[in-house]
Amino acid sequence: MRRRAGVWTYAVLALFAAGSLFPLVWTAIAASRTTTRLAQTPPPFWFGGNLSRNLRIAWTDAAMGTALLNTTIVAGTVAAGTVLFATSAGFAFAKLRFRGRGALLIVVIGTMTVPPQLSVVPLYMLIAKLQWTDQLQAVILPTLVSAFGVFFMRQYLVEALPGELVEAARVDGASTWRVLWHVVFPVARPAMAVLAMLTFVMAWNDFFWPIIALTQNGSPTVQVALTGLGRGYIPDQAVIMAGAFLGTLPLLIAFVLFGRQIVGGIMRGAVKG
Repeated sequence: MRRRAGVWTYAVLALFAAGSLFPLVWTAIAASRTTTRLAQTPPPFWFGGNLSRNLRIAWTDAAMGTALLNTTIVAGTVAAGTVLFATSAGFAFAKLRFRGRGALLIVVIGTMTVPPQLSVVPLYMLIAKLQWTDQLQAVILPTLVSAFGVFFMRQYLVEALPGELVEAARVDGASTWRVLWHVVFPVARPAMAVLAMLTFVMAWNDFFWPIIALTQNGSPTVQVALTGLGRGYIPDQAVIMAGAFLGTLPLLIAFVLFGRQIVGGIMRGAVKG
């Protein structure tokens, strides 16, 4: 029997929704004001009339058109590569039998405990030797697969993919690659959608490695381009917030367009039977 949500349930949900939306709304409000007004007390809590001006300055000064295109290429490629490789590796760890599987899985999981700062120097030396500095492949290739993605897909496939289904495909003469394409990928589609979403957002917001490997005048991503905004003796906070709003807007549009499919994929993966 279904139970109807009460008033307090909606009140709590509305409170959480307001708390989640407040940073975005505040960013838009700050982007529509001037730096002088933002420095005053109390701060503004409603929109001003400088939004279009600040957005135009941020778009021009940070070359946001190029940065958004570069970030879309990087995030899309990293998300696609992570989903493909992590699903393949997760299937191998979950259902295939080979020598050293347990030890190799421990090594993969163990890499998640290594701080990324430790690999910066050798990684940059490798990128410089390959002459990839200030090129998008310098940001794409080191993050094309993640230990988290492999572990996430392995845990999902252990429960969601019956071993009998794999054995039936083997009996029918399917090779490992055919099993992966025709059996594993359809079963893992909900988890793949979730992993793609998480990876895309992480790649879009990544700052640490892109600021080292890329420059503002070369092939910057959004986060690298934003570092060039508001420079001066007194940084223009309103323009900086306008740039941050521009960098966040594509993610919001993508979630509005594909949010129903993403949530539906999560629910299909959670419901058994």
